[in-house]
Amino acid sequence: MEINKLERYWLIAVGITLGAFVAATIVAVTVFGIRLPAPVERIDPQRLDQTIFAKPGVRKIADNRYEAVIVAKSWAFDAGPEAGNPAVLRFPRGSQVTFYVTSKDVMHGFQIEKHTLNLELVPGQVARASATFNRPGTYHIICNHYCGAGHQVMYGVIIVE
Repeated sequence: MEINKLERYWLIAVGITLGAFVAATIVAVTVFGIRLPAPVERIDPQRLDQTIFAKPGVRKIADNRYEAVIVAKSWAFDAGPEAGNPAVLRFPRGSQVTFYVTSKDVMHGFQIEKHTLNLELVPGQVARASATFNRPGTYHIICNHYCGAGHQVMYGVIIVE
């Protein structure tokens, strides 16, 4: 079977491009350790009262290191009674915060504006991510995944002092 010269060039170009993408993926996985996001653990969303999410809030675990346990639910981020609604979290400048977040009801998003932290919250899965807040200011937490009629009022605030 004879292949047209132009078709042959296209096949070669596509083959080289495909090979480059496969090679880049292999390098990303083996050299840089890049992986797809996966839940830290799985829990029963109906039994959150038997997990760390029974008492959401912020805990100091060392100097300038904090743990924030947050439950996303229709249409609020529950970070404990002291945080209020909408949740207001306060951290000193230079703090490293590890967020443990889950959803109680439907899929939600957890994004911190002006930061690279962005999590997808699925009921029954625990998402974990760490962030360091070096600049004082106000950072808004938003739900960036449509979750129902009150989606637009689902937000929180992080104040770095």
